[in-house]
Amino acid sequence: MSTEAKVDGKMLEALLCPLTHRSLEYDAKTNELISRAAKLAYPIRNGIPIMLVDEARKL
Repeated sequence: MSTEAKVDGKMLEALLCPLTHRSLEYDAKTNELISRAAKLAYPIRNGIPIMLVDEARKL
């Protein structure tokens, strides 16, 4: 069983960066939501976006 669950596209459209309140891009290769404005990558774990700045990876 994969640790990565399928990500809901409709949910992704509704999510915004908690820091900049701008839209996010989904990166399927890294399974992250990318905020170009904040230069952060938010992880997705078990299909759940972790929308915490402290959990995000700097780009």
